[in-house]
Amino acid sequence: MIYVDETEPDGELEPPFEPRNVLVKKGQDIKKEYTLHEELGRGKFGTVYKCKEKATGRSLAAKFVITNRAEDRKDVEREVQIMRTLQHPRLLQLYDAFDDGKKEMCLILELIEGGELFERVIDDDFILTEKACSIFTRQICEGVEYMHNQNILHLDMKPENILCVTRTGNRIKLIDFGLARKYDPTKKLQVLFGTPEFVAPEVVNFEMVTYKTDMWSVGVVCYVLLSGLSPFMGDSDLETMANVTKAVYDFDDESFEKISAEAKEFISKLLIKDGDQRMSAKDCLDHPWLRVGLESPTVLSTKESAFKKDKMRKDTQLDKTRLKRFVIRRRWQKAVNAFLALKRMGAIINL
Repeated sequence: MIYVDETEPDGELEPPFEPRNVLVKKGQDIKKEYTLHEELGRGKFGTVYKCKEKATGRSLAAKFVITNRAEDRKDVEREVQIMRTLQHPRLLQLYDAFDDGKKEMCLILELIEGGELFERVIDDDFILTEKACSIFTRQICEGVEYMHNQNILHLDMKPENILCVTRTGNRIKLIDFGLARKYDPTKKLQVLFGTPEFVAPEVVNFEMVTYKTDMWSVGVVCYVLLSGLSPFMGDSDLETMANVTKAVYDFDDESFEKISAEAKEFISKLLIKDGDQRMSAKDCLDHPWLRVGLESPTVLSTKESAFKKDKMRKDTQLDKTRLKRFVIRRRWQKAVNAFLALKRMGAIINL
């Protein structure tokens, strides 16, 4: 059985990943510096291969993106510029970049082999507790806080974009900055993209997005991780988005019976329709629910039994049945989206 360490996310020191000042190499052949290996995945934004740097032997990931249109090239250039800014242990790191000057660009990325967080925790060998959820959520907030300190909005926070660094450890990284945007609080920024289940009401209503837009998504991810339930999921994307704009949810399901009041309060301070009222990433990191294990609480004798009861609640193993169903549904959605992407790219021919 696999348990989450209560102090360090992995019970070990963070491995070094040196900051790099990446400049796009124009007109250079990637195969002169890297050996390409098996395909790791593909989607509407391109194809990812495992690769090895010839000079160092370091294993990395090569993300090839078709840039036939000027708009596509601009999107990749923006992603590179943003990733150059985001050098933090909780964020996927950019290692190198190539531009053939014609129809394709390639990003060399840190190789993350632990798989998606949700896939990891539903494994039969993984013991999922509320404390484990709080440790994962803390790491998510650490990554988001760093992004926001660099004036970057992620804008696509969802389970698929949270990966485990290894298959046995508990460190996570946030990935996929293709939709991320540089944010200037003095200017109006509106977006109309994202995943319906996880986008904030202001996105659906095409209103101004802010740092707090990401925090709504963190709240939804946390709600799902603890219960396996999607708080705003409808029978269609339109119904889901309508539910999001209403911002009505509850903790009435039996899945929340074992969940502490602190955890519910944490979520409640994020899933607020008025973005100004939501917690910031820093507020989240200061919240009692995320500080469990970081400091020894001073417990008065009159409160000792209550504290012990709350601690037992947080150590209780959670039922993962609903979470497994959620992950299976997301797998099907991802498979359908990948099929449609391949069809658009001409990789699938109708017979």
